[in-house]
Amino acid sequence: MARARTEPVEEQQEVRAQAKWLRITPRKARLVVEHLRGRTVPEARSVLAFTPRAAAREIEKVLASAVANAEANHNLLGDELVITAAYVDEGPTIKRFRPRARGRVARVKKRTCHVTLKLQPVEAVVETPQAPPEEPKRPRRRRAAPKGAGAEAEKPKPTRSRKKPEASAATEEES
Repeated sequence: MARARTEPVEEQQEVRAQAKWLRITPRKARLVVEHLRGRTVPEARSVLAFTPRAAAREIEKVLASAVANAEANHNLLGDELVITAAYVDEGPTIKRFRPRARGRVARVKKRTCHVTLKLQPVEAVVETPQAPPEEPKRPRRRRAAPKGAGAEAEKPKPTRSRKKPEASAATEEES
């Protein structure tokens, strides 16, 4: 039996840049990185430029490095790349001590992180099929009246009738 010919699988180009041991807590860096996933490089640059957090400056350097890697090593245009993956891993924690009152000491944890960005050309990013729009939800049924309040709930509210004041009624009878 003859073997079926297989076509070579075209490998998608993926460019990666990583910054290790950044002196930013991972939690603070993740707040910035969450805004970048799925964006093109020009969009990501503008988002980082207007983000007031200190982590944005460091992540901007990682993005510039990834774009430089793509242009130099893979002959790709920097503005035609999309951030496919962006994540922050926890690095080693530096432990220090701070003197406190009455001869005591407080532990200071200086956290570090590793930031990784992965870029791909726009054409290589496969768009996920969008789900059809959902049908509008049906209105919820009204709840039944609680037990014991059945008689009260079924009674209609009394309507106020407009009665004339007695003093004015007496004057009308005289006229």
